[in-house]
Formats: sequence, structure tokens, C-alpha cells
Amino acid sequence: MKKLLLALSCLISVSINAQVTKVSLQASGLTCSMCSNAINKSLKTLDFVENVKADVSSSTFEITIKPGTAANFDLLKKKVEDAGFFVAKMIVTLNVNQVEVSNDAHVDIDGKMFHFLNTDKKLINGETSFKILDKGFVSAKEFKKNSKLTTMACYQTGYMGSCCKDKNAKSGIRIYHVTIS
Repeated sequence: MKKLLLALSCLISVSINAQVTKVSLQASGLTCSMCSNAINKSLKTLDFVENVKADVSSSTFEITIKPGTAANFDLLKKKVEDAGFFVAKMIVTLNVNQVEVSNDAHVDIDGKMFHFLNTDKKLINGETSFKILDKGFVSAKEFKKNSKLTTMACYQTGYMGSCCKDKNAKSGIRIYHVTIS
């Protein structure tokens, strides 16, 4: 039964057009405003970033994505790490149009594969925020806790081929594990 559900979730994956409009990123390890400035400067070097607003007291960065560009969540994380810090939390906001999501299912949105966890079946529309639950985007403790939300191997690896062995599924595709926040 599990194999049948796994194959169905891979086959049902659909591609939906949407635009990532902003990202809220909380960094860990910051001790002063100079730390915040280092991350701010690093994030602004990305070509899809339009603006970055830092809040030193909460160690958060509100990142506006340039319209018509594709945000790369792994690159955002890398820029924080290159500045010497870690991502503690990342929430991405997309403007979606009639997207059906359900628990433990894959949906292609804006050219990115999202695997929804701890999510009721629903139709989402308009500006919607997803919290990324992958390793390096949440604490190790939270990552371990969230691993109980799915039996699919892609949660551990972050890539499609590890959970979808169906011949029609595209292997090697990056999957972001998310919950609606």
C-alpha cells in the first residue's frame, strides 16, 4: 500500500506557475550589528534579491525577490553560511493561483518541487507562506522531529530520485520539504 501511495504521489505531482515574492530568514550565531551587516551584504550580492531589511534584535532578514526572477533558497542559505552563520528558520512567500496541496505530497510550484508535510488537503490561493523544513533550514532537533512526518527518503536526502522510483518521475530534482506557516 505504501508503494502504491508513493507512486501515486509522484504521478500526481503537477507544475503550477507562481512567483516567490519574499523570504523571511532568521540566522543563528549573531552577536552584534556587524554580524547582521555581514549577512546583509552577502545576501545583496544575489541577482534575484531586490532588497534586504535586517532586524538585529530578532536576527531576521526580510528579503524581497525581484519580480520575474527565480529565488534560490539553497543560495540564500549558502550566503548566510559564507558570512559565518547558520539559517535557523526560513519562510518563503509565494503568490499562488489555485494550488491543491495535501499531506506528504509533491507539488511543482514556480519550477521548484515542494513536498508538503503536516498539511491538510486544501486549495491555496494568493500570497501563501511556507516554512522550509529541510536540513540546514531548521535546527537539528526540529529536523529530526519532522522526519517522523514522512516515510519518504527524500526528506533525508533532499532529492526526488531517493523517494520516487517510478520510471516517469524525474530523479535528481531538488525537493524542498515545507509546511504552510
